[in-house]
Amino acid sequence: MKRYIITLSAAVVALCMSSCGDFLDVKPEKVPSDGTFFATDKDATDAMNAIYWMLNDETSFGRDLFWEQAGGGDDFIYGRNRGEDQNNLANFTYTGRESSLRSNWQLFNEYIAKANWMIYRLLKKSSLTPVETKRLGEAYFMRAFLHFHIAYRYGRAEQGVPFDRYEDYDLYEYKIPEQRASVTENYDLIMRDLEKAAASLPLFEEYSTGDYGRAHRAAAWAYMVKVNAYWAQHDASKWALIPPLVERIETEGKRGLLDDFAEVFTIANNWSREYIWSVNSSGYNYAGSEFPGVVLENKGWGRYNGWGYFKPTLGLYNEYASGDKRRGTTILAYNDPFVFFGEARRFHSASDLESGFQLAKYMEPFTYGKVENGIGVSDNVSPNGDRPTTDLNLPLIRHAEMILFKAEALIRQGNGTGAAAQLNRLTRRAGLGDVYANATMNDLKHERRCELAGEFSDRFMDLKRWEDWDKLNAPKTGRHHEERSNPESPWTPVEIWPARTFNPATDIVFPYNPDDVVKADGKLKQNPMD
Repeated sequence: MKRYIITLSAAVVALCMSSCGDFLDVKPEKVPSDGTFFATDKDATDAMNAIYWMLNDETSFGRDLFWEQAGGGDDFIYGRNRGEDQNNLANFTYTGRESSLRSNWQLFNEYIAKANWMIYRLLKKSSLTPVETKRLGEAYFMRAFLHFHIAYRYGRAEQGVPFDRYEDYDLYEYKIPEQRASVTENYDLIMRDLEKAAASLPLFEEYSTGDYGRAHRAAAWAYMVKVNAYWAQHDASKWALIPPLVERIETEGKRGLLDDFAEVFTIANNWSREYIWSVNSSGYNYAGSEFPGVVLENKGWGRYNGWGYFKPTLGLYNEYASGDKRRGTTILAYNDPFVFFGEARRFHSASDLESGFQLAKYMEPFTYGKVENGIGVSDNVSPNGDRPTTDLNLPLIRHAEMILFKAEALIRQGNGTGAAAQLNRLTRRAGLGDVYANATMNDLKHERRCELAGEFSDRFMDLKRWEDWDKLNAPKTGRHHEERSNPESPWTPVEIWPARTFNPATDIVFPYNPDDVVKADGKLKQNPMD
């Protein structure tokens, strides 16, 4: 398994020290002199690499962001009991003090500060080299990407999230960022950063293989699509901006669908035309995401230290139509055949809290290798089961989601036939042929669920923005197998998570950590809470 270690220059070390590691740590430990920053292209490159580092952090796309999606949404349950913090997320009783909320809030703000400082310093230079121009575009992209993940999870129409641009000040004074009046103000700032990123970034095809995984122009456009879709909750005119953006991603950005859905989730296609933005495990990123190991059967049938955290529900399994090829790629059910470290097996789940299923999308790296002394060994999987990364990129946004957003935008504008043409691109690939003639929102919701299950597209947010309160409140079901270690064991349906009560007035976004609100002394206003 390839692992590349970044050598951090003195400029990067200083950059990291100058950033606010804690949201309320308004006094940096060290303020470097002007002459220590970005004297060479390598300085700017090393600094940017340090910002990308956060993508593989366990508190973001390694695991912790999915606690929210698995707990709050209807597609997954927790495969292991993780106590009050995670149960609060699943029962909509969150307080803001939950460990995963605290950790990713701090992480995202810390790296926004790093991107902010890099942008500020580069803009202070009288001129930029071509490499520095690219790195500036990457910094704009990452600032927008990180800002977005805070904005939509905490921001409301009546109250935005804290955010400052360092370049708005001649000399930035380290302080608590300004809390914006509305999340729409945050979305506007995010869009401005993405536009600046797109203006400075190359197309993906213009990168050499050593730079694969860096931000590129089509990725900036893709997040503009997603921001507009979320912004449209508050301003329906934003739907009209999405179809031309998606068309540009396809034509100028050269993004598209692979012919086979299963091939999307293979190491060989980490950088296929469907790729837009991922947590990657090669190039400058030393480790990749833990998520493939996080969703693997707990203890991996004795072959590998899978963690078994998130399990598909029976509701998700039943969402797929008969003959939909996406189901077999997405979910392992009892007695389904699969290969694990070179061994042919039939699926069963004996060691986790019960659902009867496992997420299968990220299993390909575990098919390779062999079993030695009872343990699976492979060049494509980390030998450290406490850091179960693989050589498979973890998609954060891929072109299929762009097609789904385009279809949704067309439906919202009354063009069901145009939307049907988009959805049929996905159903044809799924082996179902042309399913739709005049697509509705229900059709869009179904296809989005089937296509993106188990990805960081945020099903929980989808249900909230669609106001599908009944789906949020419904109990979650699974399969109970009498002989859990027997792949052929018969099953009966069982409730695996009880009904909840989602209150849109308070649960639509997360509350801030009350301790941060107190320490902010009036500069951070709490979201409504029960």
